[in-house]
Amino acid sequence: MTDTQTLSPEAMATARGNLLGLLLLAFGFALMATVDMIAKYLSQTVHPFQIVWFRQIGLLVVAVTFLALKGPGLLRTTRPVLQVVRGSTAVFSALCFITAISFVPIADATAVTFVAPLMATAMGALFLREPVGRRRWTAVFLGFVGALIVIRPGFGVFHPAIGLVAVAAAFFAIRQILSRVIAATDRTSTTIVYTGLTSFVLLSMLQPFVWQWPQDGRMILLLVVMAVCAAVSEILVIRAFEVAQVAVVAPMHYSIMIWATLYGWLIFGQLPDGWTWAGTALIFATGIFLIYRERLAARRITARRG
Repeated sequence: MTDTQTLSPEAMATARGNLLGLLLLAFGFALMATVDMIAKYLSQTVHPFQIVWFRQIGLLVVAVTFLALKGPGLLRTTRPVLQVVRGSTAVFSALCFITAISFVPIADATAVTFVAPLMATAMGALFLREPVGRRRWTAVFLGFVGALIVIRPGFGVFHPAIGLVAVAAAFFAIRQILSRVIAATDRTSTTIVYTGLTSFVLLSMLQPFVWQWPQDGRMILLLVVMAVCAAVSEILVIRAFEVAQVAVVAPMHYSIMIWATLYGWLIFGQLPDGWTWAGTALIFATGIFLIYRERLAARRITARRG
């Protein structure tokens, strides 16, 4: 029987880091769901492009903070084109998602976004030649079946806007693939800075076409709160993956579904039906399986090096 007294100092430090990472991610994803809730509420009167611009100010604050703390050297990159392209995918993903939730329930949209890691697995195999065995391909297939259960095209409940969520998930998956390529040469902080600056510049170019001044103090307050929550959530997620093992804390991403459902019920009077929950459970199960397989693969690589 193992307890904390028999663990090595390294193991205890890892356990503490994982626990801290789980707590940081739990809070971070709760804030992300809050951002989505405010965005959906504002979409009744504010153009989605303007909402995304205010939301991305949060990431800009993180980027500027990094530059202030670590200096302009963070802008040095061996992949400037890929950095800009990655920042652009962040913009397109956010635009598609925020536009979609102005029409469909948050919980339904959130459930569909969970296919992004499955898409990333498939893209990694197709474009990066990453090894993906039969079990992982089966998990990817079942995950997409789960997404179809949530969307249910042809059954009278399909809203075209839910397709934008699928597009948003695809852009997010592309972003993850680009991150893997860039990570070989650039620091994470450099990537964050480029994403923040690129997304802000691109979104600012759209504002003259959609801009409207906030109508009252409450709208200004909501926009500010949304930007602050977005900034804090980015910092918490970044920090969580710095202190914890990715395979341990990654499943916490699915906790955002709890908050999305809660907000959908309390604020908008929308609750997922049984089919949505069934599809979400299938996507969740396949996602956890893929994380488990990644963890096993990492252990094998570590064992070989040892």
